[in-house]
Amino acid sequence: MSGKIAFGTDGWRAIFADQFTMENVRVVTKAIALYTEENGLKERGVIVGYDRRFMGRSFAEEVGKVLTAHGILTFLVNDATPTPIVAFGVKHFGVSGAIMLTASHNPPEYNGIKYIPEYAGPASASITSRLEELISQIQIDTKQVDTMQIKKAKALKLYKPILLKPHYEAHIRRLIQLETIKQAGLAVVVDAMHGAGSGYMGPILQEAGVKVTSIRTENDPLFGGSMPDPTKKHLSLLQSRVVEEGAALGLANDGDADRFGVVDSDGRYISPNEVLVMLTYHLLKNRQLRGKIVRTVATTHLLDRIAQAYGLELIETPVGFKYIGAEMEKGNVLIGGEESGGASILGHIPEKDGILINLLLTEMCAYEGKKIDQILNEIYSQFGQLFSARLDMKVKNKKRFLQYMEKHPLHQVAGYTVTSIGRIDGWKIVLEDGDWILIRPSGTEPLIRIYCEANGQEELDKVLEAVRDWIEEGEDG
Repeated sequence: MSGKIAFGTDGWRAIFADQFTMENVRVVTKAIALYTEENGLKERGVIVGYDRRFMGRSFAEEVGKVLTAHGILTFLVNDATPTPIVAFGVKHFGVSGAIMLTASHNPPEYNGIKYIPEYAGPASASITSRLEELISQIQIDTKQVDTMQIKKAKALKLYKPILLKPHYEAHIRRLIQLETIKQAGLAVVVDAMHGAGSGYMGPILQEAGVKVTSIRTENDPLFGGSMPDPTKKHLSLLQSRVVEEGAALGLANDGDADRFGVVDSDGRYISPNEVLVMLTYHLLKNRQLRGKIVRTVATTHLLDRIAQAYGLELIETPVGFKYIGAEMEKGNVLIGGEESGGASILGHIPEKDGILINLLLTEMCAYEGKKIDQILNEIYSQFGQLFSARLDMKVKNKKRFLQYMEKHPLHQVAGYTVTSIGRIDGWKIVLEDGDWILIRPSGTEPLIRIYCEANGQEELDKVLEAVRDWIEEGEDG
């Protein structure tokens, strides 16, 4: 058994055949089984899902063998299934949780496990901490993890197949106004990026009268030689196809369809910050819904301006959807989102869902009868425009740099006075005119991540340059 198994912001991920092995998957599964027993949830059962990564079904079956050996009723999904659909299944069927085999948007050589507790959102820090404790104990005890053969588990009625798609689709039909979409006569290009989201968005949009062109739907564990990550860098094919087809929108999902990616009718990539702003505006203006707005420290403050204008509470969380999900569990959250492409809304599960968000964006376009840039300009005319950027900088000695930051806090950046420094997650430096910088050390790499937002592009460039210089000084110091 190689290396320590540690959970990141959203589960455990590792390189296939290096640390992601059958042996380690059994260890993680046993820890989840023990956690389930500790909390008296054994009888309600656990759903096991998997995406399209290499040997996904085989790993899922092995998970089932460990769970059933502990007497835990196991529901194995019938096919490769997106994470949000598995999470929805937890809530819909009232089971004790789910184990999802996925590495989300990571490169094809990775796989991973997401544990979804009974509340149908990402596992909290306290839950993952307990799982890591149990994993360490299991690794110290070198005894083989017990498993039960599927044939025996079926005979004992501990192992059952489960179908989630029709239940999720019925729920989506209640959340999305398909009749409004039908009246718009839209054309949309849907990009599955070879992921588990294939076959979800397209049929629902076609049902709503949308002319759909689907691309990268084939089951390819190598994801076409790229990453299943719906960011600008990986969506050039979608951009070109939208222009070729004369479509109103291009909509993409990552490998397990919990993230969204959007391209407008001109082939321009629309950032998650822009999507979140538009959807918040749509829910407030067109759907007349109200509730709290939740965003991470790295996400646009334009949401703050909208919240203030509508008299709504704005909640800022650390980076990671589990923190947004925790706020959604409390209730009355209109929308929760993060700049990395994850969001959910009122009436849905406290887990990010790229399928839902893309469908909701289509609904917005149908309501407005306008192009994306027109909708954004309308929002900017009311609330002002903000310019965002992210920069990753390598550092030689991360620990030494962090010590430098503590000893030499910034009081002025590019001629602007620092008005506050927040420590919810990293260093959130707010300047006198509302510009802000977030400096976060990477948890796994020798990198400092810098997020910045300003009132103008020139301001943004100046602030980024000043922060870059300060970090380089810290490296030398």
